[in-house]
Amino acid sequence: MKYLYAFLIAAVLGLSLGPALAQPPYMDTSCGTWVNDEWVPNGNCPPDTDHLRHAQVSGTITIVKGHLVTVQQATRTVVINDQPALDAKQTGTVAVGRMIVAYGYWLDGNFYATAIY
Repeated sequence: MKYLYAFLIAAVLGLSLGPALAQPPYMDTSCGTWVNDEWVPNGNCPPDTDHLRHAQVSGTITIVKGHLVTVQQATRTVVINDQPALDAKQTGTVAVGRMIVAYGYWLDGNFYATAIY
């Protein structure tokens, strides 16, 4: 359903989603992988808890300050740390106005992006 919304927004704004949708999701082979936007653990790492939880964050970038990126969602604003994605060269262009899906994890209330598409 979210791809439908992204497609409709892109059509209205005259953007192309082809390259963004064609890229494979980030894979953390030591703990699991992303499959169809769902985290699938492989059993080599502790299960997700309130302390550490794999997730994704989507929205529009509104502020970029170094490795901190503010993303506006429908009901809230989220600040993500994209340093892990920068280190892995999995960010593309991080710029205000870009609609993104960030894959990563919540650790002690902070979101760390491991890949941004």
